[in-house]
Amino acid sequence: MVKLQVFGPGFGLVDPSPFVMKAHMLLRIAGIPYEPVRGDVRKAPKGKFPVIEDDGEIIADSTFIRLHIEKKYGFDYDAGLTAEQRGSAWAVEKMLEDHVYWTVLHERWLEPENFARGPAHFFDGMPAPLRPLIRHMVVKEVRKNAHGHGMGRHTKDQRTYLASRAITAVAQVLGDKRYLMGDKPCGADATVYAFLTASLCEIFASDIRGEVKKHANLMAYAQRMEEQYFPKDEKRAA
Repeated sequence: MVKLQVFGPGFGLVDPSPFVMKAHMLLRIAGIPYEPVRGDVRKAPKGKFPVIEDDGEIIADSTFIRLHIEKKYGFDYDAGLTAEQRGSAWAVEKMLEDHVYWTVLHERWLEPENFARGPAHFFDGMPAPLRPLIRHMVVKEVRKNAHGHGMGRHTKDQRTYLASRAITAVAQVLGDKRYLMGDKPCGADATVYAFLTASLCEIFASDIRGEVKKHANLMAYAQRMEEQYFPKDEKRAA
């Protein structure tokens, strides 16, 4: 069975990482049995999750996990889509992974009250005298990465504006369809669901959550996907 290395339930979500949520979705959409396993991200090949182990082969990064599934299992996530639809789906996916991800990351990690509510607890298992220092070092690294990407150079209002444009674009592409591109899920649906769910997380004070809630079709979509792919009794941790 495929093993998916994850952080585990957190923030009331199946996983606090939208990229891990995306990997969950990719495996479920393809109907591939798998086992989520709490891993040590420090030992991950690229220093991040998700990672899957499949018959001894290690694949890191959600996009390469998708490519692995398509190649090994012959599953075409975008079967039935036109060339234009395939291009649009891929563009939506990468748009969310760029502007929305970095805005969500900034809200969670670089706004002190949100950090105290969520990410700060990632370090609760460490010796008490070291926790403040480690938290400070990690936040400093996150800030550096956000600045290097570019989103960290913008004001809060500018980040929210860019993320809201991305969210509105997804709502416009979705329209009144059941899934992003029609009557069955495609590869980008894994990303759309994951990032909408991350954006809607109720634990954090979030302008992004308010932007998603402006779109009734996105809210209905998120609920449909939740009911279809994640049982209500699936254990989650605050």
